[in-house]
Amino acid sequence: MAAKLMTAPNNAVLIHRIRILLALFITGLVLSGLTAFPLEHETALLNRIFSVSAVPAAHEAALQTWLRRVHEALAVTGRLYPFLAYGTDWLAFAHLVIAVAFIGPLRDPVRNRWVLVFGIIACLGVLPLALIAGPLRGIPLYWRLIDCSFGVFGAIPLLICLRYVRKIERSS
Repeated sequence: MAAKLMTAPNNAVLIHRIRILLALFITGLVLSGLTAFPLEHETALLNRIFSVSAVPAAHEAALQTWLRRVHEALAVTGRLYPFLAYGTDWLAFAHLVIAVAFIGPLRDPVRNRWVLVFGIIACLGVLPLALIAGPLRGIPLYWRLIDCSFGVFGAIPLLICLRYVRKIERSS
């Protein structure tokens, strides 16, 4: 009986921690989804922030060259072929739908632990996608590493949540 009284508060603390981590994870998914809609405006803003000129300078940083190229591609494509942005609209929608899936573990992390495993697998899948498809699409290495960081940093809170869920399962 005493052991049961000791585990209930510990489980409540673990569930609270899980909910905080999942709320942060869900927020990240929602924000990354919403930012996939206004890409042309976002790249224009990045170009202003990083002082990217409209015309390439003789000794500009590789990042400035890349940002100009990406913005130009989005602007030209948007003007000539606006229907291609529909693909990134679906990407944004997918992020929002995946965020909804994490409401299950937010409510009951033990019963919905499979969603945590799914999320970890998805995060780990970012690494081979970025490292294999990135060079095929001409994405610079530093940008692929940024993409990989989303998978790594996304997996960390989910791994912690899964560890907490296992502790709760063992104590029950």
